[in-house]
Amino acid sequence: MAKNAAERGSFSAKDYHDPPPAPLIDAVEITKWSFYRALIAEFIATLLFLYVTVLTVIGYKSQTDHTGNKNNDACGGVGILGIAWAFGGMIFVLVYCTAGISGSSFS
Repeated sequence: MAKNAAERGSFSAKDYHDPPPAPLIDAVEITKWSFYRALIAEFIATLLFLYVTVLTVIGYKSQTDHTGNKNNDACGGVGILGIAWAFGGMIFVLVYCTAGISGSSFS
């Protein structure tokens, strides 16, 4: 195929057309509801992510604090692995839930 095209001296025309480049900031997009819906979804997802992960770290710290008369059970907290699962799980859930709203193709 390439040999035949090289012998002819030119390649055939493309069977598709490249779309024109889109501007980085489009003033028309700011007037649409989908922009604000995506903005609200991203904001709520960020708040949920911070809420769950920070509370997991705070809970781990308070459960493993052995200075007072608190629970001295070594298996009483979530541990480092639980913190990692909280971060990873929240990222998975929030990406899955907000992907269709904020413009990804995961939906």
